[in-house]
Order: sequence, then structure tokens, then C-alpha cells
Amino acid sequence: MPTVMRELFDDAGATQFDDGAWLLRGFALEREAALLAAIETVAAQAPFRHMETRRGLRMSVAMTNCGEVGWVSDRRGYRYAPRDPLGGGPWPVMPEAFAALAGDAARAAGFEAFAPDACLVNRYVPGTRLSLHQDRDERDFDAPIVSVSLGLPATFLFGGLARSDRTRRIALRHGDVVVWGGASRLFHHGVLALADGVHPVMGARRINLTFRKAL
Repeated sequence: MPTVMRELFDDAGATQFDDGAWLLRGFALEREAALLAAIETVAAQAPFRHMETRRGLRMSVAMTNCGEVGWVSDRRGYRYAPRDPLGGGPWPVMPEAFAALAGDAARAAGFEAFAPDACLVNRYVPGTRLSLHQDRDERDFDAPIVSVSLGLPATFLFGGLARSDRTRRIALRHGDVVVWGGASRLFHHGVLALADGVHPVMGARRINLTFRKAL
């Protein structure tokens, strides 16, 4: 089991918590309405679903995608695919509100000219968690990961290159953005089980937008 180091950042603004890793507290708040409308548009075209792992286990996080490619998982493994396996058509075009936020957040963390071609839209409900993992299905690790939190608060785990490395616990609230790249691009990360609660805007759920340069 990894050792846990608690590290909570409560001040507004940008905080660097590792080499190439930043918390941008409240960065997405002013774009809330546009982001929520865009999420509804994407989900109407490509509904949320629970994918399977290689071992045939159902993932607790419901997800969908938008962009040139989408991340998919089944018994064949984890990969990016240009088409939605549910309907066979292309994934929804990435909304401009998504792409603009991702680019602005990346620049705020020191990563210039980030142009994501994939956005994973993850839906959490109380009790849902995401185990420690690395984002390594992309072809090029030079681009950062940009992760946007909306809805219920969550505890983000951020570790190291080895799964056994100690992890930080970072409290994420509605509108927070985490960006990591460079030396920390392949660090393990996850989300603790979501606590019960009701967000005033989004109800009993959390939406996470994860932007990547996959191709």
C-alpha cells in the first residue's frame, strides 16, 4: 500500500505541488455555464457508459468522449479509437469551450501551445473511485494532462512513477483544474471514493474533464 502524505491547498490561484504539476484553484468557475452546456451536448451524441477492463470488470466511473479520438476499454485492452463503439460513428467534435479552457489552463501552468485532440468526460457518483494509474496510452508524452473538476468535491491522489510511491491527497472543488506534464507526466494518480453530498448546481455527481494529446 502506498504511503499517503496529506497536502491540501486552500488558497486561490496557482500552486505547484510537484515538478511540472499545478493546481489552478477555481480556474474554470467563470466558464461554468458554457462547460455544463457543452457536457450536455456531448452526452446527447455519445451517452455515458460503463466500460469494461481487460479482465471483464465493469468500471465504476461512467464515461464518454469527444474530440478526434476517444479512450476506450474492453477485453482487448485500453486504447484510443476514432469511433464510438456504441454507435459506430465518430465521437462528438470537441466543443470550443473545452478546447479554450484546456489551452488556457496549460499555459497558466507553463505549457504553451497545448492543443488536445481527446477529452475524456468522466461521471462520478457517491462511492465511485478511480484507482491509481498512469496515463500512458498516448503516442507522445511531451504534452501535459489537463483535468477539470465540476460538481461534488473529490480527493485527488498524486503519486510518482512507481505505483508504490507515496501519494499526496489534494482536495478538489467545483471549478478547480489540475495540470501535470514534464517530469511528472507519467506519475500515478487516482481519486478516492466520492463522499455523499449534493452540489447546488450539479446535484449528487461530479464531472471530470480530462484533456490529452493522444495522436
